[in-house]
Amino acid sequence: MNVISSALVAGLLLAGSAQAQHRHPQGERAQDRREIRETRRELRDDRHDVAELRAVLSRFDSAWARRDVREMSAVEDRLRELLRAEMRESRRELSSANAESHRSQRELRAEQWEARDDASWGRRHPRREVRDDRRDARDDRRDVRAEVASIRTRQAIARELMELDGRRNGGALHRKRDLIQELIELAEREIHQGRQELKEDQRELREDRRGGWRG
Repeated sequence: MNVISSALVAGLLLAGSAQAQHRHPQGERAQDRREIRETRRELRDDRHDVAELRAVLSRFDSAWARRDVREMSAVEDRLRELLRAEMRESRRELSSANAESHRSQRELRAEQWEARDDASWGRRHPRREVRDDRRDARDDRRDVRAEVASIRTRQAIARELMELDGRRNGGALHRKRDLIQELIELAEREIHQGRQELKEDQRELREDRRGGWRG
């Protein structure tokens, strides 16, 4: 092998080694920023949902106190509209959570492969990287389960409200009020979950920036 060929082979090996160490390209950081924007948008939507549901509850109480049949019917119509909108939003958020979970699983597999590759070549691999990716994958699976649970809860509430539709006796009205309150509490839990998810998204961005600087 002549000098030029030897230099070329050495250059290729060094380039491959450098590429292997850059496990978080700029594209992943851009994806992290998109997820942060998406989570912030979902938080705004959840806060809006809580405000709308609280307004419905206030109208419900007022109509009940005044025995205003027309207003009560309008409140029920508005509640159905909100529930339909929330179901659409929940399905969209589930789709987003699934996509993020798949991405984190791919990143975990890639990191595990890189760790094995480093070990086979006698290179040190930061154990923190595999640990962080495993944690991210676990958190994203948890988010998917939370979205599925929210959809099921809303579906159950919608079915019960449908059965109570138009009924004005005391027991039915008490139950309707309880169901509206359940929807408010569900939306408030989603706000809490959204804040946690935002913290996780921001942490992932910091880690990806740190990973991009390695090597």
